[in-house]
Amino acid sequence: MSNNRDFYLGKEFDFKNKVLTDNIIYYDPADLTTHMFVTGMTGSGKTGLCVGLMEEAALQNIPAIVIDPKGDLTNLLLHFPNLLPTDFEPWIDPEEARRENKSTQAKAEETATMWKNGLADWGLTGENIQKLQDSAEFTIYTPGSTSGIPVDILSSFAAPELDWDENQEVLRERIASNITALLGLIGFNDIDPLSSREHILLANIMEYYWSKSKSFDLSDLIMQTQSPPFDRLGAFPIDRLFPEKDRFALAMKLNNFLASPSFQTWMQGQPLDILKMLFSESGKPRQSIFYLAHLSENERMFFVTLLFGAVESWMRRQSGTSGLRAIIYFDEILGYLPPVANPPSRPIMLRMLKQARAFGVGLVLATQNPVDMDYKALSNAGTWMIGRLQTDQDKERLMDGLQSASGSIDRVEANKLLSNLGKRVFLLHNVHEKGLKLFNTRWAMNYLAGPMTRSQIPALNALVGVGVNRAKVSPRSAANEPKTQPVKSQSAASEPVTTQSVLRPVLPSGIIDYHLPNNLTLQNAVQKANISLSSGSKMVAIEYHPRLLAQAEIRYLDRKYNVQSMQKKSVLVEDETGKMIRWEDHLTGAIDQDVIERFSLPETGYQQMPVWMADPKTIKILESDFLDWVYRTDNMKIRASQSLKIFAGPEVSEQEFQAQISQAIKDQMELEIEKVKSTYEKKITALEQKLDKEKRDVETAEDRLGQRRLEEAGTHGEMLLALLSKRKKSISSSLTKRRMTAEAKDKLQNEKKDVDNAIANLTAMQTEMKEAIAQLEKEWSGKANDITEITITPLKKDIFVELFGIAWVPYYVVEIDGRNRRICAFSTN
Repeated sequence: MSNNRDFYLGKEFDFKNKVLTDNIIYYDPADLTTHMFVTGMTGSGKTGLCVGLMEEAALQNIPAIVIDPKGDLTNLLLHFPNLLPTDFEPWIDPEEARRENKSTQAKAEETATMWKNGLADWGLTGENIQKLQDSAEFTIYTPGSTSGIPVDILSSFAAPELDWDENQEVLRERIASNITALLGLIGFNDIDPLSSREHILLANIMEYYWSKSKSFDLSDLIMQTQSPPFDRLGAFPIDRLFPEKDRFALAMKLNNFLASPSFQTWMQGQPLDILKMLFSESGKPRQSIFYLAHLSENERMFFVTLLFGAVESWMRRQSGTSGLRAIIYFDEILGYLPPVANPPSRPIMLRMLKQARAFGVGLVLATQNPVDMDYKALSNAGTWMIGRLQTDQDKERLMDGLQSASGSIDRVEANKLLSNLGKRVFLLHNVHEKGLKLFNTRWAMNYLAGPMTRSQIPALNALVGVGVNRAKVSPRSAANEPKTQPVKSQSAASEPVTTQSVLRPVLPSGIIDYHLPNNLTLQNAVQKANISLSSGSKMVAIEYHPRLLAQAEIRYLDRKYNVQSMQKKSVLVEDETGKMIRWEDHLTGAIDQDVIERFSLPETGYQQMPVWMADPKTIKILESDFLDWVYRTDNMKIRASQSLKIFAGPEVSEQEFQAQISQAIKDQMELEIEKVKSTYEKKITALEQKLDKEKRDVETAEDRLGQRRLEEAGTHGEMLLALLSKRKKSISSSLTKRRMTAEAKDKLQNEKKDVDNAIANLTAMQTEMKEAIAQLEKEWSGKANDITEITITPLKKDIFVELFGIAWVPYYVVEIDGRNRRICAFSTN
């Protein structure tokens, strides 16, 4: 109930007398352009306050982007104008009803009455809820999953519709955030954009395209990583700063991420088109809830960064305004806006806090943990709403933040108020109004059912007519399910068009039960069961069938074989008497504990459970027998290269194992070859030195022979002159010279033979070295095929039973040709 245009938040609370007054607390939505910070411990009423805020925004036709890391804000779809028990019943927690010894129907009737009375106490009726329902469209998006509306994040790499020259600084900061988030997804943590060569390369590639207003996708980024569109990074050639081999390794990491089956759902669905997520084609405002509870921390950071980037790009294309154009509500900002660290989300959130006001975009930032927050950044928030706090440290930190935000608060008064807050009572500080106020939040028009699981998202979207027939609240309507093998099931069973389902059986203390998810669509389940649907076939219901579930984790630690590994063994037993079970006949794929549900889907029933499944003694005996069976039968095959001392368990792929062997052979063979070379090179060096000496001796002998020949020629000339002049000349001198020349000639011939011998010896030694190296290479190459398999068995202390109890397996009940067929709706990967 808004006052013309103001938000109706609640009523003023009289602190002195501890009573609720009749003074209504209104909030001018234009004040949200200076942003809002909301905090309060679990149970403070923070979620109810923020849900009420979003309700008021919808009533005022103000669209919103809602980031929901925990699943609480899915409750924004639970508005029931008729306030009928049947409206509430699908969303009642059966566990809570069972703890109160009530049926879900009785609990739903009680809840409907409570909600009707609660609304009446605050002047609200079903008409207000109807107006809420008619004022806006509501949709739950599930990035990385098809449970809700999937989101295609590849559009986030498209060039923004912003002029590069006018927005260089902003776009470079967005590029830095996107690349940091992307690298975080593939294992690069604590990235420094100024020193990480991976970040520098990818950011430069993205800037190259964006500066030319060219769009590209992740596949293009991978290809450009190997062959960048530029040859230098800064002053250095790119191959020097980031060699081609290393770039290929980075591209492989990115490609493995892109090619992984888990990433495929990130590439389907609706692009991050903020305009379409804020308004329908007819101009009706939307509240788009991004459900992130199923994502890992790195995946959440990645998506939140991309989402804020898309919002900022849309925002900067809008004209300036002093009014509130849209709300960005982030339900838990812990880790996204820390005081010291700089995660990818922080720079863009800081920019939004400082600049979004001019474009009429208001941020609502909430947290349960007020200590680890950047209060310097939050000083940009003009409105603070503070609920009950858990510790004095929280209170002191918040008062410091409040003082830095306003600078004029009475710290003594604030401390007094914060120390005495009750449930649903909040301290309000608004820079647009004077003083601090206490108020009690109004009753939420939406049913606050608590956090929703991923399996409930299809039914929530169906409730508001998103993607399926609005009239039919079906617990599953997801498409494009992964290709998995269904568990062994009696899917061909048929019976007349009645079900034998019962209420959920109450199990004795000591027996645990689990609800497995229906992770197959009806179409996929029918295909897996090889059943043909006739034209008149229709789904009647979903019911749960009891199975005995056992799953053990077996750890292998063997230092001798360098093995530190783990494997799981899982069975689902459906048709035994419970006396003697052949566990090996019921093997199934490992079940991820994260997919096990807290409670059943809405509007489902249960098959009767065999007596033995409800007998704690039998279950205990079977658990012990299962443990013994795992101990007796489980083993792990180790691939071994004994000569190389290399061993590999199942977690090492054949490709990795062969690569290890190849590298070891290469390394050890190179060592052996170096030893052989060292031995032979000493001999070769000696022979080369001898050859050099022999060559020098040949040169000396050639010089001496030439000298002797000159001397002999001179002697002949003297004798000829003596004959002509009739002088006497001794003939013995000439004969001596001739003899010396002949000796020099013989010496030269001998020296040349010595050179030939030295060359032959050197060549022989070089050939011998090559043959020795070739023999080594042959011997080491043979070791690549010297692979054996070693079987190791676990120690009993290393076997841990993870799951043991009754598994409720979902089945589709489908009417085919007038008879019901039960088709298994669960499969293991």
